[in-house]
Amino acid sequence: MGAQDFDFTAIDGGKLPMKKFAGKPVLLVNVASACGLTPQYSDLQKLHEQYGPKGLVVLGVPCNDFGAQEPGSEKEIKTFCETNYGASFPMTAKEHVIGANAHPLYQWIGKELGEDQLPRWNFHIYLIGKNGELLGSYPSKMAPQEPELVQAVQEALT
Repeated sequence: MGAQDFDFTAIDGGKLPMKKFAGKPVLLVNVASACGLTPQYSDLQKLHEQYGPKGLVVLGVPCNDFGAQEPGSEKEIKTFCETNYGASFPMTAKEHVIGANAHPLYQWIGKELGEDQLPRWNFHIYLIGKNGELLGSYPSKMAPQEPELVQAVQEALT
C-alpha cells in the first residue's frame, strides 16, 4: 500500500485520486487560511512554479483541526488562496488530518511513520515519492524554501 492508493475530493468538487500523480513526487501539505504560517502559501506556490514543470505536485489539504484556522467553505478557501497568494497548485476539499475522522491517507501516514509524525499544526509537509512511498516529514516550522526540503524535492525528482 502507498499514498497512491487513496483518493481525495478536489476543492472545486469531483474526484482527486492520488494515482493521478503516479510517477511524480508530491508535497502533501495541510493548509489553513487564518494561521500565522499562512504566508507559506507563497513559498508553496514558488515550489509549484519552479519544480512543477519538472514533475513535482504540491497538494494542499485545507484543514480546520488546529486552532479553527480554516473555518471557510471550499469556495472561500480557493478564492482566498488564489487572490492573496496566487496559489494555482491543486487543493483538496477540507479534511481532517488527525484523530479518528482523519482522512485515510493521514491515517496511513500515522501507521507508516508513527503517530508522533502526524501534523501537530498547520503546514506540516510530507514528501511522497514517485511510487507513493513516504520520503520525508517536515514540521510546520520548516518553511517550504528551507534548503533541506528543497534538496529532498530535487532528489525526489531524479
